[in-house]
Amino acid sequence: MPTEHIVRSYDDELRRLRDMVARMGGLAERQVADATRALVRRDTDLATEVVSRDAQIDALEREVEAFCIRLLALRQPVAQDLRVIVAAMKASNDLERIGDYARNAAKRAIVLASLPALGSLNGFERMAHLVQENLKAAMDAFVNSDAGAARRVWEADEPVDAIYNGIFRELLTFMMEDPRNITAATHMLFIAKNLERIGDHTTNIAERIHYAVMGDSLPDDRPKADESAFAVVRPAGG
Repeated sequence: MPTEHIVRSYDDELRRLRDMVARMGGLAERQVADATRALVRRDTDLATEVVSRDAQIDALEREVEAFCIRLLALRQPVAQDLRVIVAAMKASNDLERIGDYARNAAKRAIVLASLPALGSLNGFERMAHLVQENLKAAMDAFVNSDAGAARRVWEADEPVDAIYNGIFRELLTFMMEDPRNITAATHMLFIAKNLERIGDHTTNIAERIHYAVMGDSLPDDRPKADESAFAVVRPAGG
């Protein structure tokens, strides 16, 4: 009976760890959604709320880290249990970074609300929707120990990069056409990059889940389509 109790208690602790990370993921997903909504609606109150809520994600990361360290010290896990605990600790760090990017996007949305509107925000909405879907799928894969679902998330980041490339080119064009667009376009570029980086951190989480479940790593050559680093800016008529 004592051994059975210990095993059941340990299983409960691992389940609690998964729930903590899933709760953190849900909050991060909400932050991304609200930051984008604040941008599109020019809603400074919502953007301010996103900024203030980031502290909750930071607190949860510290809670997950402390819980993982306790499990490692007291349970001395091996094999898959060890991989799951390490994956949870690393995933919580990725989720904290996702929260930071959402907060940064919200801060820039506040500035943009005071400037004349520039171009369409459809690309931002599509991009945010994709990264939210991938993040939710990654969290579901973690809770269910689903390596196949984690791999699908890992493979799904390319469309996010493609949308980012389109936004990048469009905003560069706006800046070259009229220097008065530079301030707004620069803030929008940073928001687009924040969303693209959220997508990257989501694929990091997927990689960690796959390793936790399967014990082997996904290939290094993840499908990626961010071409902004190779963009060449040519003046009009050049």
